[in-house]
Amino acid sequence: MSDRPTPEALDALLARTRGFVREHVLPVEDAHDGDIEAAGGDDLRAQLQKVARDLGIFAPHAPVEYGGHGLGMVDRAAIFEEAGYGLFGPLALNIAAPDEGNIHMLEQIATSAQKERYLRPLATGAVRSAFAMTEPAPGAGADPSMLTTRATKVDGGWVVEGRKWFITGADGAGFFVTMARTSGEPGGAGGATMFLMPADTEGVEVVRHVGTVDKAMLGGHCEVAFHRAFVADDDVLGGVDEGFRYAQVRLGPARMTHVMRWTGAVRRAHEVAVAHVARREAFGSRLSDLGLMQQLIADNEIDLAATRALLLEACRVLDDGGRASKETSIAKTFAAEALHRVADRAQQMCGGLGVSTELPVARIAREVRPFRIYDGPSEVHRWSIAKRAVKAITAELGEQGSR
Repeated sequence: MSDRPTPEALDALLARTRGFVREHVLPVEDAHDGDIEAAGGDDLRAQLQKVARDLGIFAPHAPVEYGGHGLGMVDRAAIFEEAGYGLFGPLALNIAAPDEGNIHMLEQIATSAQKERYLRPLATGAVRSAFAMTEPAPGAGADPSMLTTRATKVDGGWVVEGRKWFITGADGAGFFVTMARTSGEPGGAGGATMFLMPADTEGVEVVRHVGTVDKAMLGGHCEVAFHRAFVADDDVLGGVDEGFRYAQVRLGPARMTHVMRWTGAVRRAHEVAVAHVARREAFGSRLSDLGLMQQLIADNEIDLAATRALLLEACRVLDDGGRASKETSIAKTFAAEALHRVADRAQQMCGGLGVSTELPVARIAREVRPFRIYDGPSEVHRWSIAKRAVKAITAELGEQGSR
């Protein structure tokens, strides 16, 4: 890109982000054990985002015309990781899920009017958002084709009826990007449409918070009901019956930005653990001098390095305009499991302190565990990766046989 920031500018942005997280984010996170609601919720978000704006580090991914830095996937990787070093860091920079993914998607496919109504306030931090797709069984989950929420055409728009759950950030969101079926039946290919729905739309109800182990996601993971909620034609996002295709614009990059943020958080757990074993003495030496402890440290270093390598490979394909379906599935699956291993080893290295609130290690392990499930469980990604591999080899063998 001709307007790509210089390496010096990126280094400066990274340094300011690092300093901001350590000075403004970690103290409040540590004081409240990573519980965002206990730490102040939306009031804390507003405070931290103001400081981030003043420091010139706010919204590194958002379009420049909306006050962001417009960074591509490769350029944002290190900055997102540094922001993720603190669990509240992504929220402070407006790069937390689901807002970050929605910003990317709206930039790519929203109309000019939709960008002004929804993207601008989201990118500037004036509102939060939610992406409403997952449903209770037998509805959409790891298999989105099971979508049951239905949108029926009426004069001037659509009426949405259905129920969602595990909708991250729903409580307090300014609007929802809602996936609903506009044709076909659950289990069939296609037939889904995305709708932009203000949270105060009549018939939209945040029913409850679904209790989960993680506490750092503002707005919780909620059950949301749609009772004959009307959406105007102007608020259809993308094409009718093209929702699954348009959602791919969001899913690949969002998986990689999850990897970036969680790499930062888990790196903190690792660094805290290494510092602990370097100071702690037992069995006549420092713990860090023991061979078994050195293996834990080395394995963590390897998993972190491999995660970054796979991440950057996928990001390069995305920056070049590719879908990167294979690359993002591989990177997401490996990272979710590798980062879980790193956090688990860090707990083991810290002994009793590793499962206490005295150190941040236990809460980081708590927060990263769901990553093996959301944005596609590891098992589903493996199934997809295997299908692509078999298809590619079969096609190659077929071509060779026809020569």
